[in-house]
Amino acid sequence: MTGDRENKGPGDRAGEKRDRPAARFHGRVAGTGRQCAVAGCDQAGEFRAPPEDGGLASDRPPQYRWLCLDHVRDFNARYNFFAGMSPDEISHAQRPYAGWERETRAFATAGADRPPPWADFSDPLDAIGARFRNRMADEAARRDGKPLSESDRRALKTLGLATDADRRALRARYSELVRKYHPDRNGGDRSFEAKLQGVIAAYQALRKSPAFA
Repeated sequence: MTGDRENKGPGDRAGEKRDRPAARFHGRVAGTGRQCAVAGCDQAGEFRAPPEDGGLASDRPPQYRWLCLDHVRDFNARYNFFAGMSPDEISHAQRPYAGWERETRAFATAGADRPPPWADFSDPLDAIGARFRNRMADEAARRDGKPLSESDRRALKTLGLATDADRRALRARYSELVRKYHPDRNGGDRSFEAKLQGVIAAYQALRKSPAFA
């Protein structure tokens, strides 16, 4: 003789599985002995929800109800964040920057979380200062006022040229690097071919740039 469990087919077992909340269902608190707060429901109350009036007042501890899976799904489907608000309150809450008017503690300029000034850091090897100066040099404008695009700056870095290099310095540096990386100057060694191609591309880009016109 076999039991009912053995007589059930795959479809019946799948139906049972769908009817039961998963053990790891998000927000589920099982085994507390609570009953669903909806009148007439005898299912376990395993999911927390705000009260019917939406009142989570800030002047008292939060008040919650405990609902079964079906009723918490129904509550979520009907939930309206703006319920009970006046038109002005709804408009205020819908502003794109609502909630961003105040600084957070992490970024506040006053209070215990204020970051220490740079003078408080010990930098004996000048690592921080040197990095800052290099970045400023990379972003500096030319003294002659000619514009430099981001691609121009990358090309200058590839050639190892300063921001204020002129057309004559550009040609001289290009010739120097071509001689350095060309296979004919390295006994046929082609291991520098990628660097040579980078140098040629950087030179061609800068040669047509307004900064070197």
